[in-house]
Amino acid sequence: MATLPASKSASKVALTSEVEDEGIKEHTFQEIEKLQDLGINAADINKLKGSGYCTILSLIQTTKKELCNVKGISEAKVDKILEVASKIENCSSFITANELVQKRSKVLKITTGSTVFDQTLGGGIESMCITELFGENRCGKTQVCHTLAVTAQLPKSLNGGNGKVCYIDTEGTFRPEKVCKIAERYGLDGEAVLDNILYARAFTHEHLYQLLAISAAKMCEEPFALLVVDSIISLFRVDFSGRGELSERQQKLNKTMSILSKLSEQFNIAILITNQVMSDPGATMTFIANPMKPGF
Repeated sequence: MATLPASKSASKVALTSEVEDEGIKEHTFQEIEKLQDLGINAADINKLKGSGYCTILSLIQTTKKELCNVKGISEAKVDKILEVASKIENCSSFITANELVQKRSKVLKITTGSTVFDQTLGGGIESMCITELFGENRCGKTQVCHTLAVTAQLPKSLNGGNGKVCYIDTEGTFRPEKVCKIAERYGLDGEAVLDNILYARAFTHEHLYQLLAISAAKMCEEPFALLVVDSIISLFRVDFSGRGELSERQQKLNKTMSILSKLSEQFNIAILITNQVMSDPGATMTFIANPMKPGF
């Protein structure tokens, strides 16, 4: 696997506990507190924040039914909140393709550490979208996650994301000592790199939802470049078993993917998820289909 030469990062990028930047990372989101400027009660704003809604866009991306489930927020209040949010975010109308090009110019591409891999991905993993790594057990998925947890902190001039990393581990496979070794290869201080990684171990799919809500609040406070979920499917396989729960499992999994997609757009971060493969016995009957497929 071809890798970026270590000498290219030999300017020994020294990270402190805060990610160094050529300037303050430009916010791509509007904080929910702006609702107060247009007449929304501060108490209602706090109720929304307590339920995990930290940005204006997060409100627009949510159905009225879900917002009505927030304790103390009536349907009439939801209508008013969404009306005000649409005015602030100005996303209730069409834009030209040229305006979309300008918006896309903010997309980051974070190096994987491999020149060949980067070329395959068109420059690295992109922000504002979800990248999925899938493969058989012990094929290196978590190793890529470890590497990107480091490269996401590199300056943009070195094809990094210039931000912090949120790492959600569902299988207990995160190894900080490996991250330190990878940091050394880039001439970075291992402890400083670890200080810039927010780590959490998720034990159930409900716990995963809670952690994603907490991560959204953190992203409002500090610049983040990457969110990792390693792996996305393992919790759902445990929490939902048998064909009788397959439909519910798929609905919950789809909800999780929707949350991740919305986070990537709200905060202009890259989302990296890993997935295992499962055998498809019927595929061998065709003689051409791949007998291995993602475990969704």
